[in-house]
Amino acid sequence: MPSAEETRLLSMPDDAYMNDEQLAFFRRRLLADKARIEEHLGDIRAAMASYERDSDELDQAAFEEELRLQLRQADRETRMLANIDGALRRIDASDYGYCEESGEPIGIPRLLLRPTARLCLEAKERQERRETHYRKSRGEG
Repeated sequence: MPSAEETRLLSMPDDAYMNDEQLAFFRRRLLADKARIEEHLGDIRAAMASYERDSDELDQAAFEEELRLQLRQADRETRMLANIDGALRRIDASDYGYCEESGEPIGIPRLLLRPTARLCLEAKERQERRETHYRKSRGEG
């Protein structure tokens, strides 16, 4: 269910696309996502630093498995931080919300789902088809 602010953005006319209100909304959202991710990465670092190696083998194995999962999550979140920083730079450069491939609007609904999107849906689908074709041609799929 969209928030009142999201509903307002969705109801704006096409000629208001990426107006000051929309850009401010996405900037706030991206900054909030960035702060949340940075906090979580800090929690992971703190957990790693507090680990006691004197525990028994079962505790150590459980901790190492949890740590492995957290490191994978941290890797994903670190990549997401780079994507967020890129989106914030696009806002500053007045390029946010437009497809890097076609220059067409990405669209508010897609940006609400993925505020770091750089491609419109059609371009993203083409990219995914090319990647699938490439993997199949290499025998990976």
